[in-house]
Amino acid sequence: MHALRTRSVLLTLLTLASAFAPKAMAFGPLDPFNTEAITPPRPLLFPAGVPCQAPLPNTTYDVLDVVDLALCQNPRTHEAWANARAQAAQVGVAQSGYLPSLDGKATTSRLRTNADNSNQRSASLTLSWLLYDFGARSANLEIARQLLSAATSTLDNTVQSVFQAALQAYYNTQAARAAVIAALESEKASRESLSAAEVRYKVGTGTPADRLLAQTAWSQATLNRVKAEGAVKIAFGTLANVMGMNASVPLKLADIAQVTPDASFEGDIDALISEAQLRRPDLKAAQAQLDAAQSNIEYTRASVLPTLALGAGPNWLDTGGISNHGNSIGLTLTLPIFSGFETRYKVRSAQAAADAASAQRENLRLQVALDVWSAYQSLITATQTIRTTADLLASAEQSERVALGRYKAGVGSILDVLNAQSALAAARLQRIQALLDWHVSRAALAKAVGVLDSSLLNPAAGTP
Repeated sequence: MHALRTRSVLLTLLTLASAFAPKAMAFGPLDPFNTEAITPPRPLLFPAGVPCQAPLPNTTYDVLDVVDLALCQNPRTHEAWANARAQAAQVGVAQSGYLPSLDGKATTSRLRTNADNSNQRSASLTLSWLLYDFGARSANLEIARQLLSAATSTLDNTVQSVFQAALQAYYNTQAARAAVIAALESEKASRESLSAAEVRYKVGTGTPADRLLAQTAWSQATLNRVKAEGAVKIAFGTLANVMGMNASVPLKLADIAQVTPDASFEGDIDALISEAQLRRPDLKAAQAQLDAAQSNIEYTRASVLPTLALGAGPNWLDTGGISNHGNSIGLTLTLPIFSGFETRYKVRSAQAAADAASAQRENLRLQVALDVWSAYQSLITATQTIRTTADLLASAEQSERVALGRYKAGVGSILDVLNAQSALAAARLQRIQALLDWHVSRAALAKAVGVLDSSLLNPAAGTP
């Protein structure tokens, strides 16, 4: 009879364990605290779009495709999103402290003495519920919430950083492609100058020195083209890496339209700095870290205050065929008296950590102002440069045509031609660099202010 009762108790414990353990271990849909609602969504360029499709072979990518794949596939966004999800779960962990816990325990042993041997079996269920703790749980929950806010802001900052890296890699690659085309044009022009020098040398109106100078210029142009082709391969590898692919994956890019830079960004720099200090996600993360550190001070102080807990549960004991069972319920008041001054130093440590977090936030606030100021000035310079290089390129093209025409007509020197071609090659590269700088500076200012999003990818109105 007693053995049957003990077996029934063990069966009850196993039933409870089998009922709760799978749900506790599966981490599936069971979410009693609804932490899913406070978990930030997966980073996407267009939140309402199709999420994270695998890239197809032979696809031609434009800037939207590049940024979208970077946000979907770059490991940095995956890591930041995983950290945010983990911190959302920690909010659930902190909330669980307000609920009771139920533990089951079953033991069996064999007692051996000189006189007799006997079996001992016991089983118990224990309900534990912390009823009052002078604010330790609420402070711990506030810490978890602030750390979730920090993780969410860090995710936003990571998204903007990957966004900017994708844009920079994309426009770097486009600039490298344009540099190859410019190098080919310069090589072609140098070859034409060499042909003209050879013709004049054959008819007796040119000198061997002219032909050698033209040969040297052509060789240099060929070398520049080879270097440009190597640079574009590196640029494509960097772009693939930002997009979350192996550097060796071949990519095809759509041609980008030439755009006229507008001056819509020009305005009150102080207003831009103020906006950045409200919107920058890394500054929000620093503020949340400070709030969490301040809540940790309260938690540390409350952790040594008295606590009141409820304990209840049945227990069974079977020893040598003699069975006892009973029930217990009671309140436990815990009064920490002395811990070797541990708490005093923990509070000091928490206060110092909060001071450090405050200093970090202030340092970042100053850095935000500098970031906006630098990006703003760089964009103004890039806007002015892109307009100037258009005139420079037109003038250099005209000068090269005149110099080559004069040389073919026998009234100019080869040095005039080579100088004009060198100036034209430099003007082409300056034009390419100016366009790159404008796109990159535009993205840098948007990130510095904290507004880097898909709206930046809309092409500017007008063409040059």
